Amino acid sequence: MRLGAGLRPQDSNPDRKAPKACVLPLHQGGPRDARDQCASSRAGGRNRRAAPRTHAADRQGMMGRVTPKTKTSPRVRMTGSERREQLVTVSRALFASKGFEGTSVEEIAARAKVSKPVVYEHFGGKEGIYAVVVDREVQRLLGMLTNELSAGGHPKAVVERAALALLDYIEENTDGFRILVRDSPVAQATGTFSSLIGDVASQVEHLLAEQFRARRLDPGAAPMYAQMLVGLIALTGQWWLEARHPDKREVAAHIVNLAWNGLSGLERSPRLTTVRTG
Repeated sequence: MRLGAGLRPQDSNPDRKAPKACVLPLHQGGPRDARDQCASSRAGGRNRRAAPRTHAADRQGMMGRVTPKTKTSPRVRMTGSERREQLVTVSRALFASKGFEGTSVEEIAARAKVSKPVVYEHFGGKEGIYAVVVDREVQRLLGMLTNELSAGGHPKAVVERAALALLDYIEENTDGFRILVRDSPVAQATGTFSSLIGDVASQVEHLLAEQFRARRLDPGAAPMYAQMLVGLIALTGQWWLEARHPDKREVAAHIVNLAWNGLSGLERSPRLTTVRTG
């Protein structure tokens, strides 16, 4: 038998496999468009084999266009003491602007960016954090006044320094003074502005008592006059909190003019006798 006998023309190459779509050639009774079908089959096969490369290239291009995510720094966790200080600072500003009744635990938590349970955990509620804020302000102001009252010197100079100390506190701690002069919670028995005035007045008593004895006046009236003197300075300070005019040294000079000279001995142009910078 001759090699290749009986093989059809398309089978002349035995290793070549005809596409499944090509059943018979045209001269053997196959469809007229068999060549087109074969071409389509071969093209489709090439396209199918090339498709993965195209998709891979598209994916690579898309990956190249992806905008990298912005890295955010991890949130730093505060210690217990740091969290308390943050809550006190936030609450101090709210109490100064809205008062105790106008401030809620929800506002404190929102401003501090914490949940309400965090506020309750550290202070037990709004009353607890208010007490801390007020106590700090009382101690700060009382310390400033006490330093001036205990420095000694002529009584008139002591009154001048005490008046200036209060005005200094108002100027440097406006929010704190606003809190002190507002109405405190009903259950708040200590730490109010009135109790602060009483504490300062008790320190002024002995100064007035000495002056009363020197002038042959009844030293037993010193506590009452101490309340008058401290109240005069404190209420003037409340007025100056909003007015801020005239200058605090001029305000202090007028306070001393009335307190020391009295209405019958007012000077026409009062000036402070103590020299102080700042």
